[in-house]
Amino acid sequence: MEHFRLGAISRSMFLSLSTFQILRFVRWGIFYSFMYIYLYSLMGTLTLTALLGTFNMVASTLGQNLIWGRVSDKYKSRIELVIVGESLAGFFYIGIFYVHKYLLGAANNFSAGLALIFGLSALEFFWSMSDVGWAALLTDVTTPDVRGSTIGVLNFIGSTGRLFGIGAAGFLYNNGAGFSGGSIFYVASIMLFAGSVVMLVTSRFRKPISSKIKPRIEVAQEVVGNKRQSYRWFFASLAVVVLGATSINQVFLIFLRLPEGLNASDPELSLILTMWTVGGMVASILSGRLADKIGKAKVLLYGFAMAAGIPLLYGVVPNVASMALVYGLSGVASWMVQTVGFALAGDIIPSTHRGRLFSVYNAIMSLAWGPAGLLIGGPLADVQTEILGMPRHAAYVNTFVISSAIVLAGTILFLIKVKRQHA
Repeated sequence: MEHFRLGAISRSMFLSLSTFQILRFVRWGIFYSFMYIYLYSLMGTLTLTALLGTFNMVASTLGQNLIWGRVSDKYKSRIELVIVGESLAGFFYIGIFYVHKYLLGAANNFSAGLALIFGLSALEFFWSMSDVGWAALLTDVTTPDVRGSTIGVLNFIGSTGRLFGIGAAGFLYNNGAGFSGGSIFYVASIMLFAGSVVMLVTSRFRKPISSKIKPRIEVAQEVVGNKRQSYRWFFASLAVVVLGATSINQVFLIFLRLPEGLNASDPELSLILTMWTVGGMVASILSGRLADKIGKAKVLLYGFAMAAGIPLLYGVVPNVASMALVYGLSGVASWMVQTVGFALAGDIIPSTHRGRLFSVYNAIMSLAWGPAGLLIGGPLADVQTEILGMPRHAAYVNTFVISSAIVLAGTILFLIKVKRQHA
């Protein structure tokens, strides 16, 4: 199989990648913005509802690490994995809906909820081939000197799509009818099939590496090759940071609603969450370019430091406007980590193991889907309120402090074991 041309991406290739990226994020915004609210109405408890994110993460991790990453490395089948994964997921959505609809018709809401949890987890197992293929593809078509900027632009485009998807979900959800009636499932399927078509078009832009570009690639790989072993410590520090930073996602949403706190209304809550996305959009563009200029490890360290400090502010902000600003900075830190972290992973992961090692990277990032809150944030808050008898506001603020401490530990590990090697 021919290699993709690295470095300077043609306009046609970049347009195809951008189109696929926006389809991915619009679909995510449409399907998952209200899924947990809908699932909670069926399951009745937060713990059972949180199983969706946890099972999805486990299924994705197993699929990528046991099968799809190895297939990607052995056959260099990046685009093929994306096409098959998107197509299978499109059919899965339709099948899941009909099973869900049947159980709703039998007046068995709990089983209908379980069908969503297990069905979407099975979907995630197969769709994860698209995830690992996409990650390896983006690394294949970029060189270290432009990787940060390219990923930053694509993440900006994706964030724009996510905003659109969230807005569309507000109309499609219709108090649950969007799921029970199937419209959201059908829209998601159509977008997945459209993504497959886009990738088919993208495959036409596959070109051999030219003789002019080869020397540039070899030099870049030689420089990066000296630091490849650092990916183990990079993964370890990233896992600690992600666990700490995302363990408070669910707690934070409840914290905003507390009467003894901000007591945020629905529009105010929407403003705060929107500012997170806006901050992320700005960070995607700027951090990627900055990383290419002054070094990815240095910029990533800044992102880790911000992620460690920002939760300490949640308990002291006086009003909704201030919280929106602070949470916007949280979005900056989060997307800085995602954008530059991906670019740095592309630099230090050996090209012969991109599929398998990006499977590990994706598994670490997916800790944010549910496990971090289920295993750390939720229990920490519950122990303080249910066992120690602390007021919820104080307990949640303490949880934010512990989150910061965990992120700080990961930041120090990164500074000692990774950053110094990339100075």
